[in-house]
Amino acid sequence: MTFPFPPAQGCVVITGAGTGIGEACARHFAAQGARVALIGRRRASLERVAAQTGGIVLEGDAASAADWERFIAALEAEGGVASLIACAGGLGAGSALQTGDDAWAAAMRANVDTAFVSARACLPQLIERRGSIVLVASIASLAAGPEVCGYTTAKHALIGLMRSLARDYGPQGVRVNAVCPGWVRTPMADEEMLPLIARHGDTLDEAYARVCADVPLRRAASADEIAQVCGFLASPAASIVTGAAIVADGGSSVVDVPTLAFERV
Repeated sequence: MTFPFPPAQGCVVITGAGTGIGEACARHFAAQGARVALIGRRRASLERVAAQTGGIVLEGDAASAADWERFIAALEAEGGVASLIACAGGLGAGSALQTGDDAWAAAMRANVDTAFVSARACLPQLIERRGSIVLVASIASLAAGPEVCGYTTAKHALIGLMRSLARDYGPQGVRVNAVCPGWVRTPMADEEMLPLIARHGDTLDEAYARVCADVPLRRAASADEIAQVCGFLASPAASIVTGAAIVADGGSSVVDVPTLAFERV
């Protein structure tokens, strides 16, 4: 099922658009007829996605208010902002004792500041158009993985940001939701498989199978599957949905972890 996006409303603005879920969102929205604006720090990646989607390339840092002044000026010339899909993120590995001040600040900037600064910059136009925001969070927004203190804390913060924005700007017609993926096969997740590949001699497919062994669907998502969830939340089909954290994790968050030992008896 598809959810066509009315291009007359303005641009779908996607941060972290050069790779992974952001790239998949760009392809998805462009296929639904939307004009997409691609934000990221690596021009070559953005231009590659733009060649596939006809998107507008806006090179810069989504966490920078100064860069957003430039982005907004360019977006106004393209019809304004109809939706924001905040995909930029990453960093934050290590336990608390392994996380220095610079690493902590980098995790907050990559995951929280990018979403907050982007939303703040886009809100005036979203209010005008009664638009929507989708924050790409994580199941790390709901539970803690091992030794990812900065990432877990930042992703939890995104849920608070989403709820605050939904409460404050819902009366002005702006819907704000979050998507919480589990494992998604992206270049970033591929890198996270490397320790398992080294330790167990797994192939990449075998490493993904290992981390998904207790996921009810027994597999990772594709970036395109998460993009479809984002597409639904930004579409008129989700017109009553706001303040929601939509979990798209193959069912992993419903597993009662303390009972897994009984399955292995």
